[in-house]
Amino acid sequence: MENNSTDQFFKSTVLGHPSGLFVLFFTEMWERFSYYGMRALLIMFFTAKVFDGGWEWPESWAYAIFGTYVSLVYLSTLLGGYFADKIIGFRYAVLVGALLMTMGHACMAIETPFFIYSGLTLLVFGSGFFKPNMTSIISEMYKDRPQKKDGAYTIFYMGVNAGAFVGILLCGYLGEQIGWSWGFGVAGIFMFFGLVQFWLAQNIFGNIGLKPKKEDKENVVLEEGDRLNPFTKVELLLIAISAFLGLTWILNDPISKISEGEYNFFGFEVFGQKGEDVAIITALLIFVFLLIIRIPKYVKITRDRMLAVVFFCFVTIFFWAIFEQAPGSLTIFARDYTNRILEGNSAVIFKVVDALLTIVPLGVITWVLIKLFKQTFSKYSWSNITLAFSFVVIWGISIFRLYDKLGGDVAEIDASWFGTLNSLFIITLAPLFSKWWESKHNPNANMKFAIGMVLLGLGMACVAIGSSSIEPGAKSASVSMIWLVLVYLFHTMGELCISPVSLSYISKLVPGRMIAMMFGIYYLAIAIGMKLAGMFGEASTDIAKQDGLSYFFWILTAVAIGLGVLSAIMYPVIKKLMHGVR
Repeated sequence: MENNSTDQFFKSTVLGHPSGLFVLFFTEMWERFSYYGMRALLIMFFTAKVFDGGWEWPESWAYAIFGTYVSLVYLSTLLGGYFADKIIGFRYAVLVGALLMTMGHACMAIETPFFIYSGLTLLVFGSGFFKPNMTSIISEMYKDRPQKKDGAYTIFYMGVNAGAFVGILLCGYLGEQIGWSWGFGVAGIFMFFGLVQFWLAQNIFGNIGLKPKKEDKENVVLEEGDRLNPFTKVELLLIAISAFLGLTWILNDPISKISEGEYNFFGFEVFGQKGEDVAIITALLIFVFLLIIRIPKYVKITRDRMLAVVFFCFVTIFFWAIFEQAPGSLTIFARDYTNRILEGNSAVIFKVVDALLTIVPLGVITWVLIKLFKQTFSKYSWSNITLAFSFVVIWGISIFRLYDKLGGDVAEIDASWFGTLNSLFIITLAPLFSKWWESKHNPNANMKFAIGMVLLGLGMACVAIGSSSIEPGAKSASVSMIWLVLVYLFHTMGELCISPVSLSYISKLVPGRMIAMMFGIYYLAIAIGMKLAGMFGEASTDIAKQDGLSYFFWILTAVAIGLGVLSAIMYPVIKKLMHGVR
């Protein structure tokens, strides 16, 4: 066996996979715990009344800063990925990211404007270093066992959703019921646990992810008939201008609103048009122009497949813009317009379900933890002790929450609790969708996007129907919570049709040397979608005052279903552009 063979990782296994995979599993779980736990509280904290510990901001300010934050999280992955690939390696990028996020959550727990803004900035850069590099380590670990890679990513994806589920459940409870600082602070504590256990167990990855060696650029492998197309100086200048305008606009949006115009990078007019409108339209036009002049330079098959990727990225923008209403307008809908008080038998049933939803997932993850201990305790005892301590704390908070919730004859559901349904439905439904994709009934790429967008639309239609009785301008209501449950069910099914398959299709459609660039465009599409999500949420406040909240949700329904129909109609065109890729 060669020293650089990845077979060495399979000498110590848990559930048939390398122990190192589960070190990544728990590190990613704590990162997702902290990210989703904090995100579930962000808009509620900004808009909560001062006597409830919030800042009592207008909803438009909260949506603006939320949209900018989640957008920058995805844009920063381009920076983090570059540093990892070229300078510090995957492993140190993960450690730098985890440290920055720990500091970010610690800042947010202080709750003053300086520390909240500093915390969000640190979280953006931390996510950028952390997010793209965990999967890169997995990819390297399974380099010689490609047949086991799907199973590895499935296990890893379970860690992602377990972290999101527990994070929203516990941070949401602590933030809403005990104090916002508790929710923000606990998110940081578990990010710190993830950092420490990864640091202490990092030798389990051998040479993977260490500082990269200088690559010989002449060794780029080209497909038959393909050719290199380096960016010209003019193209690089256009990229810089577009990026500068776009980034400045994203930052300026919340800054100008929160400062009420005192600080505004675009506080001028061009031919009677607002400066910010001119800036973002110019940035988008330059980007489209770049695509128009770049794509024809490639050989026909590569060019056609890139056009297919651009179409999928376009649909992706609107998928995330609508899907990410979950921590925004849907959480506000849960807080202000949903009947979250259950009595009698309904309360008893919910308490039993809530207890099971807390104990069973934690029990399963603890069982995996014990299996990991058996394999790695002798070599990585301090990493395991850190992990064990973190689970003792998690169980303690969970039992405290259940004790608080199980008392009395009434059940009050936290507004953030509904966000846990997405992770719960993913864990439940992912195996079924995986079987569907492996069967003879596996839909083509366009139909997966079409089905995903229609399901997204159906989810929004549910909450549109549910909110139809709410009068325009109403500040509160008591709509049945069943509508929110249905929203998250349909949206999760839509996510399973689009999110996991998008990356797969990009990797299949473009040559290996271009994957980094096309993933960059894909993450840019998600970032645009995230910012649009904040803008849609912002629009919801004005639309709700004039035409009612239901009208806003019907608009999103129409956009989603319309794009689903477009994806289906475009099937013959996109099939031709994909040149045989399934």
